[in-house]
Amino acid sequence: MRMNFKPYVWVLAIAVGIGIIGGTVRAMAFPGMNAQDQTPDYSKNKRYQQGMREAKDDKAHNRDHSRKRHFPKDEDNKAYEAGYQVGHGPAH
Repeated sequence: MRMNFKPYVWVLAIAVGIGIIGGTVRAMAFPGMNAQDQTPDYSKNKRYQQGMREAKDDKAHNRDHSRKRHFPKDEDNKAYEAGYQVGHGPAH
């Protein structure tokens, strides 16, 4: 008795194709996830330095983020907040 394997070959081909595509998508997504772990160096950014100064002043006067700054550029907002968090951190 002869068995017809043609339907099984198609199922196997589809499963292998899905596995290859899924592996490719994961491999392409992995470097993108690592990019989020790296924080930019804002140390020379004037908004970062402003955030640090204001945070130190707030900490010295026992205030909690007294000035909520909003800048036109999103990058400036991120730099200011990063500086504020560093400046308001625990004393060394």
